[in-house]
Amino acid sequence: MKTDRGHTSFLPDFCTTRIVFVVVLLAELLAIILTLGRYPDSANSLVDLALYSLFIQWIALTSAATLCVCRPYLNHLQDYWVASLSYLITLLISLVITELAWRLVYQGINDYNHGVFFLRCMGTSAIVCALVLRYFYVRHQWRRYIKAEADARFQALQSRIRPHFLFNCMNTIAGLTRSRPVLAEQAIEDLSDLLRASLQDSRPDSTLGDEIGLCKRYLRIEKHRLGERLNVHWEIDALPMQTGIPALLLQPLLENAIVHGIECLPAGGTVNIMGAMKNHNLRLTITNPMPNNLKQATHEGHHLAQENIRQRLHTLYQRTDLLQIDKGGGEYRVTITLPLFHEDTDR
Repeated sequence: MKTDRGHTSFLPDFCTTRIVFVVVLLAELLAIILTLGRYPDSANSLVDLALYSLFIQWIALTSAATLCVCRPYLNHLQDYWVASLSYLITLLISLVITELAWRLVYQGINDYNHGVFFLRCMGTSAIVCALVLRYFYVRHQWRRYIKAEADARFQALQSRIRPHFLFNCMNTIAGLTRSRPVLAEQAIEDLSDLLRASLQDSRPDSTLGDEIGLCKRYLRIEKHRLGERLNVHWEIDALPMQTGIPALLLQPLLENAIVHGIECLPAGGTVNIMGAMKNHNLRLTITNPMPNNLKQATHEGHHLAQENIRQRLHTLYQRTDLLQIDKGGGEYRVTITLPLFHEDTDR
């Protein structure tokens, strides 16, 4: 997704293969519609379709190529200037190609009149171009709204450092200061990193390695507090640590595993973090033991973090199946699936 570091126009990148394919497809659909509207039962409909296709594809591809070249300059302008200039460029191209088509192809056909041909072509170009530009603008505004929603959810998750976690952490550090000063210093550093990640104003993306490091710092702090009641088992050696993932994705889930699982069990338990690559997807699973009485495991939070993460993933990837929760056999399992090749459709 694009950032708002600088103004970008609502025009897509016409230099990409995907956009060029869409332009060709839409132009051909327009040619079919015009042919059916003019000669629905004519024996010459195929000939007219070929002429319409050639004529419209000239305009469409030439306009796409011109906007591809001009897009870096248009990005620095306001939306109304982008719309006006793009509209004028497309109409100018339509005018030139219309005159060329008349002189090279249609001038010798008795059924065509120059004035009527010119008005029909330019009128169609004006209407279609206006509709396409309007579509691009609405689409761009919609994507900006989606990004703003994702940023808002990220900011809400950043502010989710629980007050009693800070209270318990400070008590733990105070207890370690005299007996084990080295561990107390490490706990302070880990807490600083957690607070920095929670308070920093940055883009809502990170790398898997950064997120794993943040989770390990959080778990070290909880280990100082819970002692032998908390054990952690990692199975992530085969994962690509430079893979980009949404920020603050794993730590809230680990916090839930400890608060609603480990803390509720007198004997504690083991939190398992496993990762695997499957079908170009990164799959992360967090498993923790849970009390037999589920009410004990939900005394606080009501799974707000899980719902927040579910909505963030839906906003970023437009899928609803990326966060899966399973309960059974005395275990609570949360699985996150992240597509590794998520195309930026706004470019």
